[in-house]
Amino acid sequence: MSSGYVKSHIDHNGINTIEFFHPQSNSLPGKLLEELAQTIHGAGNDDDTKVIVLRSAGEKVFCAGASFDELVAIKSQEEGIEFFSGFAHVINAMRKCPQFIIARIQGKCVGGGVGIAAAADYAIAAEGADIKLSELAVGIGPFVVGPAVERKVGLAAFNNLAIDATMWRNAEWAKRKGLYSELHASVEDMDESVDRLSYTLAHSNPEAMEEMKKMFWKGTENWDQLLLQRAAISGRLVLSAFTRMAIEKFKAKTK
Repeated sequence: MSSGYVKSHIDHNGINTIEFFHPQSNSLPGKLLEELAQTIHGAGNDDDTKVIVLRSAGEKVFCAGASFDELVAIKSQEEGIEFFSGFAHVINAMRKCPQFIIARIQGKCVGGGVGIAAAADYAIAAEGADIKLSELAVGIGPFVVGPAVERKVGLAAFNNLAIDATMWRNAEWAKRKGLYSELHASVEDMDESVDRLSYTLAHSNPEAMEEMKKMFWKGTENWDQLLLQRAAISGRLVLSAFTRMAIEKFKAKTK
């Protein structure tokens, strides 16, 4: 539990629930990002999996983004690229998975967490699932998750999130912009909707859903290369004097 986990469970209907957890507000260090990408990839290749529900443990935070402890430990551009490639691998695994992925968003999303919500095919959220792209506040930018977020909410809304990196947007804003497909007043209502849709999709035509997913993601075929190129930008910026100073200021605030 101290280092977090990724686990999956498939029920008799073919609903594969993938859950991640980290004690630091469900942030995702490199090891967990790798496990999450591999787990999603494995589910995508499993003939028994008809639909995937992606969720995190806990109540208040869906995902706080990348691990800050690992961010501050980066000492070379190679380490930076490897670090920022973690979310690229998760987003690409979600994109290429032939099954629909329903994201259960029970709490706040920050940075890479917004990217994961955006890469889901259908996101069902509860009140309080506010969002923020905080990358610029620590001297970098939402380069890796940017294509996924922009694809869902549009360029103008993505610009607003990326530029005003310290401002939270509430869950209603995220629903209105298209990041969330549904927004519910309570966790119970959210879970009821997740259960309903996942059951319905588990009994729908797998071939039809796979073809639909290809249609929905048309135009993203270059993301294997694009997201890694974006990771290289962040990997370079994280070593700059400005970013190092911004990170030190952020660390001081959180002590």
